[in-house]
Amino acid sequence: MIIITGASRGIGNYIFNYFLEKDDAVIGIYNKTKPKSHLSNFVCIDLTDQNAIEKFIYSLSLKDVVLINAAGVSFAAIAHKQSIQQFKDTLELNSVASFTLIKKLLPIMRKQNYGRIINISSVVPQIGTPGNVAYAASKAALWGMSKVIAIENATKGITSNCLNLGYCNIGMIETIPHDILKRIIETIPLKRLCEPHNITNAIEFLIASEYVTGTEININGGMY
Repeated sequence: MIIITGASRGIGNYIFNYFLEKDDAVIGIYNKTKPKSHLSNFVCIDLTDQNAIEKFIYSLSLKDVVLINAAGVSFAAIAHKQSIQQFKDTLELNSVASFTLIKKLLPIMRKQNYGRIINISSVVPQIGTPGNVAYAASKAALWGMSKVIAIENATKGITSNCLNLGYCNIGMIETIPHDILKRIIETIPLKRLCEPHNITNAIEFLIASEYVTGTEININGGMY
């Protein structure tokens, strides 16, 4: 069973549709953005609600779970103007909610001696993008979390890894003005945006690779 958060839009939706088209057993989690199709494969959950997460998990008969944490939120502001509440809200969804879902699924994975945890992180905390202090903090938190979970569950057939995404040709990139987007592309050594199939290629690799755990794959065109 493949469980994908943030599955109703952007990168999460692309990943959801990719596995759906392969006829894999897949469930997409969404909150505010209602999906436009395949509604029977979606469930609406507030990922900051621990009880809702627990109720969802125990309503299913889960086997061979692959969890892809793609949900995310960002409130752009330079650090000294960043709202403390927005900072907390960003951490709550991008980091705490991801951990809560992992925590609730780990007993099932450990019992079955199988699990794949793939956290979608970002190039932002790697390069330090101005105006993204909360987002950077929340996505950097996934690195340490993934590493510890990988070590704690290494003998249980469970792997835990991160994908650090650069600028992808999908989702929020569409809102960036053309002149700014052009400058962004100039900072990418490959001089082009990431096409989303590169993300699903990496996910397939991590699902198939039982010896790859506690690590990060950078999908950023060579940015550093």
